[in-house]
Amino acid sequence: MRKIKGSGNYLKNQVRKNLAKSLLCLLLFFLIIVASGLIAVYTLSLGILTEIGLLVSLLPLTGFFYYLHKYHIYSGGWKGEKQVSNLLSSKLNDDYILLNDLYLRNGGGDIDHLVLAPGGIFVLETKNWSGVINCNGDLWQRPGKNGFKGSPSRQIKRNVTTIKRIIDSSWALRQLDIKVEGIVVFTNRYATLHLNDSTVQILKLPNLSDFIIARGGSRLHSKEQLETVAEEILKQKR
Repeated sequence: MRKIKGSGNYLKNQVRKNLAKSLLCLLLFFLIIVASGLIAVYTLSLGILTEIGLLVSLLPLTGFFYYLHKYHIYSGGWKGEKQVSNLLSSKLNDDYILLNDLYLRNGGGDIDHLVLAPGGIFVLETKNWSGVINCNGDLWQRPGKNGFKGSPSRQIKRNVTTIKRIIDSSWALRQLDIKVEGIVVFTNRYATLHLNDSTVQILKLPNLSDFIIARGGSRLHSKEQLETVAEEILKQKR
């Protein structure tokens, strides 16, 4: 499989940024504790200054747990995207093109993975969530969680519309009559899916490559045509 890098690696950058922020907060917490203790000893005001130091230290300690939580969220997402990329690279041959980490301008949003297959295009939204996940149409729920930030199925449909718009804006590509399909991929083996009238294709990671081969393996478009499609899409990246 031919892999093409997109316009960035948002998750990777967020993992590094939030890890650095959490460590900085932790360091600041210890510095405040040590400084308040030393000041209290030298001024013989141990009780009051120690209490003040402990109160002030709560701010960086809170920041530490906040950024650590965000680090784990982004780290899980980054891991999931790498799993998808590695699986497709090992299972699909050079008739397929994989574009990763696409950030499109003019409100196009971000796309985790784009597979250009001989029989069409597959837009992938990767989720590394665990636990019970319910999907009713475009409504998603996770029992015991505080809800979702948006809907994965609505997000993937917006991305499909974006790719179709790019294709339709080119007369040459429009003549190819390329099928575009969206897939929400769950990479965590501990995810339990309950699906009811889902509006998009939803798969677990082990089933992804077989699905793409079955739906997109028929040779409707040549390698040269797919390369042209990839070039047009990459022109839209940020």
